[in-house]
Amino acid sequence: MRSSVTLSLYFGRQFLLGILTVLIVLAVLAYSFDTVELLRRASGRVDATLDLVLQMSLLKLPTLMTKLFPFAVLFGSMLALSRLTRSQELTVSRAAGVSVWQFLFPGIALALLLGTFLVTVYNPLSAAMLARYESVEAKVMRGRSSMLAVSSGGLWLREADASGQIVVHALRVAQQGIELRDAILFYYEGKDIFIKRIDASVALLQDNSWLLQDAVVSYPDKAAERHARLRVPTTLTFDRIQESFASPNTVSFWELPSFIATLEGAGFSAVKHRLHYYSLLASPALLCAMLLIAASFSLRLTRRGGIGIMLAGGVGAGFLLYLSVELMQPFGLNGTLPVLLAAWAPAVVFVLLGVSLLFHLEDG
Repeated sequence: MRSSVTLSLYFGRQFLLGILTVLIVLAVLAYSFDTVELLRRASGRVDATLDLVLQMSLLKLPTLMTKLFPFAVLFGSMLALSRLTRSQELTVSRAAGVSVWQFLFPGIALALLLGTFLVTVYNPLSAAMLARYESVEAKVMRGRSSMLAVSSGGLWLREADASGQIVVHALRVAQQGIELRDAILFYYEGKDIFIKRIDASVALLQDNSWLLQDAVVSYPDKAAERHARLRVPTTLTFDRIQESFASPNTVSFWELPSFIATLEGAGFSAVKHRLHYYSLLASPALLCAMLLIAASFSLRLTRRGGIGIMLAGGVGAGFLLYLSVELMQPFGLNGTLPVLLAAWAPAVVFVLLGVSLLFHLEDG
């Protein structure tokens, strides 16, 4: 029997209501826990006021919800399907000839639409808010003002303290940022009082200092000085340079391809950003997989009174999702697995698992 449009829309509304209900609960919990953690970290810091901490938690919330969205689809779908089963609406639909795939189709379509919205519209917003959060967090919580930017014109680094700041520019990078080619160091007192400029063919980062080769030191009020080798102190380290990169979550989905190309063109590895990009593309499939898993653990079990088994199965499926994503990402980052496989494998596996379970339970 062909399912009517009215019936499909009704099932779709039930799925949407269940997902939104769980999503709101998860959002409140995530915001509360994150606020408590930020308050703990902010203790003893004068600039970290309660108002600022609440704003920071709000800025970080969209990114946290991105990670929780698959669980919202999983438990929201379970909630909707168990409610429809208890009210006998699914029983009546089955008696009228509606198959499990027909009344699941609205939910699957909804999951795909939500996944597409999550990637194309929601992600740019959450990326912008997280970028703002990280900027405030670095300044207020960690007291760091060093910044890094990579563009088609090369690499820019900035380190600052109470006395002044140093701006470093390099046209090319080697050894993942430890060695800079055609480097220029600009020294400023305060924010804008120029002190000197150092040009070097090579700048090598080692032991809290830059080792400069073929360096020329230029001053505004005296003759330039030439040095075959010159060592100047720096607060930058390899780890801090790596941390200063724009994290994948702070780059919009639409900007990620060009950012990856720029990063690789400058001589840095973009594996982390490429993995994040492919993971975003896999989001609609992952949400669809969660809905199939939810159906597998709620339809027949609920009719048999297995509420506890249903909940345990859902929690287990959520744990397997988290575990598979967490296990696959390191394999992709260290090159053990292709990045595309590491990003898509959890979604594909959960889709196949959900379809297999439904065939076994409903049509087997």
